[in-house]
Amino acid sequence: MSECTVKDQLTSAMKEAMRNREKARLSTIRLALAELKRIEVDEKSLDDTRALAALDKMAKQRRDAITQFKSAGRTDLAEQEQFELTVIQDFLPEPLSPEDIDQIVRDAIAQSGAEGMKDMGKVMGLVKPQVQGRADMAQISQSVKKLLG
Repeated sequence: MSECTVKDQLTSAMKEAMRNREKARLSTIRLALAELKRIEVDEKSLDDTRALAALDKMAKQRRDAITQFKSAGRTDLAEQEQFELTVIQDFLPEPLSPEDIDQIVRDAIAQSGAEGMKDMGKVMGLVKPQVQGRADMAQISQSVKKLLG
């Protein structure tokens, strides 16, 4: 099995949260570890790239939930989701700036020889592994459309 430093970081953070009696943080970390364990069992291996993809997905779910709870007037639930999002983001790499994203997309366009929107899939295929966990894929998609259009 591949080594997974993200899982190791989560495990040590879980132990620290247990020692410090931080119940809410501990709960969120356990959710993340459970998701990584599920992936490990289902896919027979877990590396950092896959772990970051899972955490990124969890973060996106929290962002979507926050939007829905706020629009429904449930600020209490939105605050809980925001807390969980903050904990999850502690284990994700530093987010990319819009300028960094545009540069990565430009490089991928040049590398793939993309000439228009019909080549968007090629560009996205090159960009996704570079930005996993560091940028929202909707933001990447907008950048690709802008630069290809």
